[in-house]
Amino acid sequence: MQRLSGEERLRKIREEKAQNKQLAPFALLAFFKLAEEWNLSVSEQMTILGHPSRSTFYNWKAEKIAGVPHDTLSRLSHIMAIHRALGMLFPDAEKSKEWVMSANAQLGGQTPLDRLLAGDLADIAIIRGYLDGMVQSA
Repeated sequence: MQRLSGEERLRKIREEKAQNKQLAPFALLAFFKLAEEWNLSVSEQMTILGHPSRSTFYNWKAEKIAGVPHDTLSRLSHIMAIHRALGMLFPDAEKSKEWVMSANAQLGGQTPLDRLLAGDLADIAIIRGYLDGMVQSA
């Protein structure tokens, strides 16, 4: 694998920041809509987003977005993939919400929402992987 020069790394970082600035508003808007559908509290939303400060969270809700941290963008990406998979598996939004809120033996009796609220990006990725597997099996 070829190493990038300092100039190439800087260009790549600038491109990623520009992409983040473009994607973040759409991803956050979709997240807040989903959070409303799932009746998530502010605290639960902040946990899933990676614990931004309250002022940052409310700025994001007010669509005052100058980009988000890479970790938050990763979380949003997983949440949007989870939402997409749920839509494929359960065309009825209520059935989708029911799955998220119901205990699951494959998750040790926890609900998928419990895992999402554990606060770690890996837990969100586990739910995404689980749903991706269900979609592929369907």
